[in-house]
Amino acid sequence: MNFPSIHDPELSLLTPDDDVANPEVTILVPSLNEELTIGTFVDWCREGIAASGAAVEILIVDSSTDRTPEIARDRGARVLRTPKRGLGRAYIDAIPFVRGKFIIMGDADCTYDFRQIAPFIEAFRKGYDFVMGSRFKGSIEDNAMPPLHRYFGTPLTTWILNRMFASRFSDIHCGMRGISVDALLRMDLRSQGWEYASEMVLKSVHMELPTTEVPIHFLKDPDGRLSHMKRRGWMEPWRAGWRNLQAMFVYGFDFFLIWPGFLLLALGLIIMLPLLAGPMSIAGVRFSSNAMLFAMALAVLGQSMLVSAAIGRVIFDYSGRVQPRFEQLLPYNATIWGTVVAVLAGVLLAFPLFDSYVGNGYVLPEIGIETNWAIFGLWLITTAFQIFISGLMIRALGVMLPIKKPAPPLAG
Repeated sequence: MNFPSIHDPELSLLTPDDDVANPEVTILVPSLNEELTIGTFVDWCREGIAASGAAVEILIVDSSTDRTPEIARDRGARVLRTPKRGLGRAYIDAIPFVRGKFIIMGDADCTYDFRQIAPFIEAFRKGYDFVMGSRFKGSIEDNAMPPLHRYFGTPLTTWILNRMFASRFSDIHCGMRGISVDALLRMDLRSQGWEYASEMVLKSVHMELPTTEVPIHFLKDPDGRLSHMKRRGWMEPWRAGWRNLQAMFVYGFDFFLIWPGFLLLALGLIIMLPLLAGPMSIAGVRFSSNAMLFAMALAVLGQSMLVSAAIGRVIFDYSGRVQPRFEQLLPYNATIWGTVVAVLAGVLLAFPLFDSYVGNGYVLPEIGIETNWAIFGLWLITTAFQIFISGLMIRALGVMLPIKKPAPPLAG
């Protein structure tokens, strides 16, 4: 995607008098009408910076209508003034203004303890590109997290993601997290709202980023502050949860395609192949051309799912290895000749039925073994063209998609 320019007239940067030179890390946090907490938050950040011993800048991405930006700047933070257009978009807008090599993200409401940023910086220096905070490995203050989120929503969606991707996250919705700028640029975030959090986690898995978790302290909202979730009404947590699940389904689509596709294709073939010898009975149940048609539908659906999964794997591959593997699996010349042979075999299998049809005065004869052969022949023709077309699409994607560099190996 095209990132905003530092000369974008909709964006303006306010710098503090004691600005940090050559920061190693950027604390990047969006804010919206947080004048109650922003001063304390920036003070906590500065306390955490002093304890870490690192050169760290604080960059607040602000769309407030209150005094939040003035307070943040006076306390020593850079403030990027942006239009109000979504949490995910705030991070996208800020990318050209980030000066550090690494980013620590979070909220400006003093629910995440930014006095404890040293573990994130230590993880970056060990070579990790993605550092997730974990409230469940750290501590959760009483009444800091609604029971629905703590005991149902977050554990359930974390479990779903771990099952889908064979990952080992303990808290995928933790807002305090860190990422290298290089990884964030290659990640190419698209989400404009809350779902950016799931997109980031899912893409970190697709990218095979060196990842670790650090325990963090999660605190309840300061007295007098109403969270943004509550400001938007009781339905907002459900809407946010649904958007996060939607992101999982989009970026984890192959989970719903690969194994179900294999299962449907295998089941279709298990039914079709014996029926090539003619109708059969199992435990008093007769299987004939109707079963053959049903099996063909299963097989076509299964292989369509597998083809879609293969194309998706290429699209979401950040290693640069998947597309060449598919090209090796489906060499161009061999795929063409394989398609020709399969189509000819399919035509030959369908010919006896066609011949009977012509010889019977262009009326289909009684259903017999020729019908089963014809059904299998049509499946062969369909499969051949699906594989050939998918091979062309994969090559086209290799030409059209930008070259994606693999993540660097973990130091040490």
